[in-house]
Amino acid sequence: MSEIRKETLVIVGSGPAAWTAAIYAARADLEPLVYEGSFSRTMIPGGQLMFTTEIENYPGFPEGITGQKMMMDFKDQAERFGTRVITEDIVKVDFTERPFRMWSGAGEEVEASTVIIATGANARWIGLPNEERLAQSGGGVSACAVCDGALPHFRDKVIAVVGGGDSAMEDALYMTKFASEVVVIHRRDELRASRIMQQRAFDNDKIRIAWNTVVTDVLGDDEITALKLQDTVTGEERELDVGGLFVAIGHTPNTAFLSGQLELKDNGYVATPVSWRTVTSVPGVFAAGDVMDDYYRQAVSAAGTGCMAALEAERWLAHGEDGD
Repeated sequence: MSEIRKETLVIVGSGPAAWTAAIYAARADLEPLVYEGSFSRTMIPGGQLMFTTEIENYPGFPEGITGQKMMMDFKDQAERFGTRVITEDIVKVDFTERPFRMWSGAGEEVEASTVIIATGANARWIGLPNEERLAQSGGGVSACAVCDGALPHFRDKVIAVVGGGDSAMEDALYMTKFASEVVVIHRRDELRASRIMQQRAFDNDKIRIAWNTVVTDVLGDDEITALKLQDTVTGEERELDVGGLFVAIGHTPNTAFLSGQLELKDNGYVATPVSWRTVTSVPGVFAAGDVMDDYYRQAVSAAGTGCMAALEAERWLAHGEDGD
């Protein structure tokens, strides 16, 4: 039987929230251990920013920075203060008693006095091979209009937005600032978005909606050039020339491994019952970043909650459940 690893603080995740928590925790001499995740087809350590080619809205980088460079710098800064990193997933947890127990994908068991969950959320994609390839290479496919929409690549072009909910309408309205036209592609004959968001889209002259339509292929080698579309009623196929594609069909929080150990919201995100705090339903377990934030979903807000979680973990270790 392998020896059980015993830790003071374990941080699960490796995006802005996780690395910020690690920086604060390491500087507080908590000797954090980060399980940054393993490599898979759809996700790599560093999270969604590893697929973002240019970040222009994070303070401190007037010339912009790539998502990969930013995450590597975050990690380097955390390691500078003594953070230890294991490139494995945490696949199972037991938070029913302290010390908290977790198991990695490699089968290692770890015990921790306190835990920060910062595993993020994955954007849902249509599921087309070229969509994924162009999203990862910066070829004009994205799941975050606020993150990428202002880049020069998308300006003065026809832009497609896939989805029918509030997020899709928000992305479409945002892109009207930069695009020559925004085409919302929706599989049904009515939107799921709130009435007010629908009306804003309908009232915008730059937005048109392709009803009863699905994307069957994304065309382009280095950059997206067009979409293959299919009418869901008639089966008719056609092509739409576009200079960019934003997929807005939701996000899936990475909480499956928690397996009922923490209270989740109805949409699967970790519940943080106290406003402006990162405490979860289990004292001593904290959540930060997109795994608990289903509203902002920005790198800078994720980093802020990572700071909050580290400070709360430090105080909890010092004072226990009576700490504030």
